[in-house]
Amino acid sequence: MAVISEYEEEAQAPEIIRAAAVATTITTAPDLVHEVKIEEAEEENDVEPHVPNSGNGLDGEKYSWTQTLSEVTVYVHMPLETKSKTVFCEIKKKHLMAGIKGQVPLVEGELSATVKPNDCFWSLEDGRTVSVLLTKCNQMEWWKNVIVGDPEINTSKVEPENSKLSDLDSDTRSTVEKMMYDQRQKAMGLPTSDEKEKHDVLKNFMSQHPEMDFSKTKIC
Repeated sequence: MAVISEYEEEAQAPEIIRAAAVATTITTAPDLVHEVKIEEAEEENDVEPHVPNSGNGLDGEKYSWTQTLSEVTVYVHMPLETKSKTVFCEIKKKHLMAGIKGQVPLVEGELSATVKPNDCFWSLEDGRTVSVLLTKCNQMEWWKNVIVGDPEINTSKVEPENSKLSDLDSDTRSTVEKMMYDQRQKAMGLPTSDEKEKHDVLKNFMSQHPEMDFSKTKIC
């Protein structure tokens, strides 16, 4: 059996410490990388929605957009003096791609919601902007963004023009006004119209049945 002297033990100690340090680094490095990635993802998710522009959309570097309840209009920023014959624009039910033929698309991706391709069209304006009109399938909701993953707007701050509301039939207008009211209530942390209605029903029921014990009932 080999005998290790105290001198040899002292000489080997630094090597053992270095080896342990390397092993610890190798073991913890993936965990550290994983933690960093989680932190970066959380930071991305913490991005606040943008205040809508005057058209209830958003102005971006590659494109800007506006919307009504029934349509979304995308304005793709093209190189100056672009000719319509050099433009390509492909509109599918859940996908949009537009740009210059033979070049990388300026806009491409999955749409925020479905559209009606047969009711969509595009046109070139002033030789520098491609205007793409998208007709929504669901014409009772506001889009947060055009392309999934792109910056979002705060839909609770959308302000449709009164003139547009007056053009709607009474039932549709009531639905839109209710939706707008609920969005404002949620933004302020207050109950929606449906929640208030349930509250009133419960309160009325309690007043009609004083003999019942509602001490543990919570009214929001």
